[in-house]
Amino acid sequence: MPTCPAPVRPVDDAAAAELTTLAAKLLADHSSATSPELLAALPGACAQLSDAVRHALRPVDTADGLFVLRGLHLDDTELGPTPGHWSSVGDAGALWDVILLLVSTLTGTPIAWDGQQGGRFVHNIVPSPGHESEQTGSSSDVLLTPHTEDAFHPGRAHLLLLCCMRNHDNIATTAASIRRTALTQADVEQLKRPVVPILPDDAYEDAQQFAGRPAPVPTLFDTSEGLTMRFDPAYTPLEEAEVEWHEAYRRLEGELGRVSVAVSLEPGDVLVVDNDIVVHGRVPFTARYDGTDRWLKRASVRVEGRPTRPLAERDEHGYGQAALTAWAV
Repeated sequence: MPTCPAPVRPVDDAAAAELTTLAAKLLADHSSATSPELLAALPGACAQLSDAVRHALRPVDTADGLFVLRGLHLDDTELGPTPGHWSSVGDAGALWDVILLLVSTLTGTPIAWDGQQGGRFVHNIVPSPGHESEQTGSSSDVLLTPHTEDAFHPGRAHLLLLCCMRNHDNIATTAASIRRTALTQADVEQLKRPVVPILPDDAYEDAQQFAGRPAPVPTLFDTSEGLTMRFDPAYTPLEEAEVEWHEAYRRLEGELGRVSVAVSLEPGDVLVVDNDIVVHGRVPFTARYDGTDRWLKRASVRVEGRPTRPLAERDEHGYGQAALTAWAV
């Protein structure tokens, strides 16, 4: 698997200072990165940012389906120890929550989930004791299987942003683009059929208890922008599928493995992933739980009006989960 071939969009010191200074002012004005008033102020604040910052955050524009924003400076010593669970983060790294919210707002509308990390718009991804073998962001010992973020839900993000706080061990995020694969047209046609559902992952306990019947969804679909994907094998009941469809799905898995890249983020890097084109995961690692483990912050972004989803998704129940928006749109 190639290491860190992701397109890099550098920001110079002046652009980095713009983002950092504006984030610090918003945090000082509103006292908390989770303040509803701060969230409401984001569009107006972003209007103050220069064209250089906006250009760096233009839409994903290569078949890779992702890029790394690099040039923001983070002081590891000011962060404090990596927390052992997202709920114990408190205000640690709050300035970076706001930086990530500004970056998110420049790319679309930040969204959150009422059933995940307390409805926060910025999540903290840290290894947690007792979760080592799960297929969630709090795991460590296992390969986090490549997947579409929140694939079970029709309101899932169009863009996923991962900001690196700490990564002393150079633990890689994996990524694979459907636009880099070489599937046969017959396999594409099979996987455009809605045959089996995608179930809620272990981060959504309430959704897993939802009484409604899971609806089959397509894995691939054609759009005006090209082929897009909805994929989460760890939470897809593949055993329910007919043989021909299942074989096509396994060939897709193989192709995604073939084109997968490993992106090792540096502190201050922001990885921007097109969630309709790219599946992401993480290589296994051994967590120490000594305050030095890998720590990412995550934000989800919806791009209003983007024509990359089948119209039939509008009829899905979403397992009772509601997506929250940072402001009224």
